[in-house]
Amino acid sequence: MDLSTALAAGLAPDGGLYIPAKLPQVDGQVFAGCASLAEVGERLLAAFFHGDALFGELPAICAEAFDFPTPMQSLGDGNSWLLELFHGPTAAFKDVGAQFLAACAKRLQSPASGSLTILVATSGDTGAAVASAFHRLPGLRVLILYPRGRVSPRQAHQLGCFGENISCVAVDGAFDDCQAMVKQALADAALQEVLPMSSANSISLGRLLPQMAYYAQAALAHQRRFGQVLNFIIPSGNLGNATAAAMARAIGLPIGSIALSSNANDVLAEFFSGGDYRPRASIATLANAMDVGSPSNFERMRWLYPEDASLRAAFSVRAVTDVEIQASIRMAHRRYGIAICPHTATAMHVLAQLRGQGDSRAWAVVSTAHPAKFDHIVEPLIGATVAVPPALAGLLARPSRAEPMAADYGRLRRRLLQMAG
Repeated sequence: MDLSTALAAGLAPDGGLYIPAKLPQVDGQVFAGCASLAEVGERLLAAFFHGDALFGELPAICAEAFDFPTPMQSLGDGNSWLLELFHGPTAAFKDVGAQFLAACAKRLQSPASGSLTILVATSGDTGAAVASAFHRLPGLRVLILYPRGRVSPRQAHQLGCFGENISCVAVDGAFDDCQAMVKQALADAALQEVLPMSSANSISLGRLLPQMAYYAQAALAHQRRFGQVLNFIIPSGNLGNATAAAMARAIGLPIGSIALSSNANDVLAEFFSGGDYRPRASIATLANAMDVGSPSNFERMRWLYPEDASLRAAFSVRAVTDVEIQASIRMAHRRYGIAICPHTATAMHVLAQLRGQGDSRAWAVVSTAHPAKFDHIVEPLIGATVAVPPALAGLLARPSRAEPMAADYGRLRRRLLQMAG
């Protein structure tokens, strides 16, 4: 199957996730003279798109998608960094993959192919990023499902503020319920006959592949400047961001260790500490976008590392409690003078643990969302107001609407049939 077909489908016919037939090996010399995210992304992804119908469009796709900065900020000790991925239109790292997927989708869509419905399950940030990227694109419409009451107020407002070709549903359940309903709909052959659908979650290769670009850019810049590999600490829920880093390392980028931080949903921490992999119902935490009890991309991790021993050796994972998240937010403001979101705080907590154990290597904490999206959590802890980025302020000024729905696939199916007319 070619890449364009996989991008358009989202989920494989058997309900599994698409993966490359093989991982290319990328020589560092390919990136000579490249500095911007768009330049690095184009060179990086060329090997994956070679021979595909979109290959000739890749430079334009990357220029269109990677149009905001992803800077590395020093935390002051020369070996600790913050990779800021929240400077896109919805103030979260999901903007990178969502804009790339939308740029691909609009080139694959044609009047003859009819309309395509994009289904999105979101634990907080994905839905808004996809809504922003696909807003007003002809022939494409989006239905977002999010767990009612389990995203921040500003996240919820973002999800319902677009309108037009974007619809939003507040599900009475957890993110895992939303994700299961989306997967069931995508695998419903009879429904697909009357309403062609795809996905924009991290189960889509079109979201996953471009996320390798910011790891490549950061690691290459660090190696050029310091002559050493860069290690990353990544907040992890559905494992898409971590999988992108692992794939970037596997194809030859100068990435060292990858440490994952989770919240109290400790499925991954339990497995990586030697226990069984036991997906289960998620619990609500301060780091709500990571409230995942059955991370979809774990099967891609198993593809990268088929043996449990090799998979466990490839990463370290630490679970972080709400109390530790709060302490980490306070510490970051006191020590570094910065405000961080609760998800970034899980990674910052792991960095503090590593430093306490004498680890002096170069580590980059991956900052996944702007703290202004979590003002109700962050501001009381730091005793200060977090400035709202202009793009986010514009979204918050719009009216917002979401329709309620039970966590029931039958209800979702009827809603989708209504969309089919």
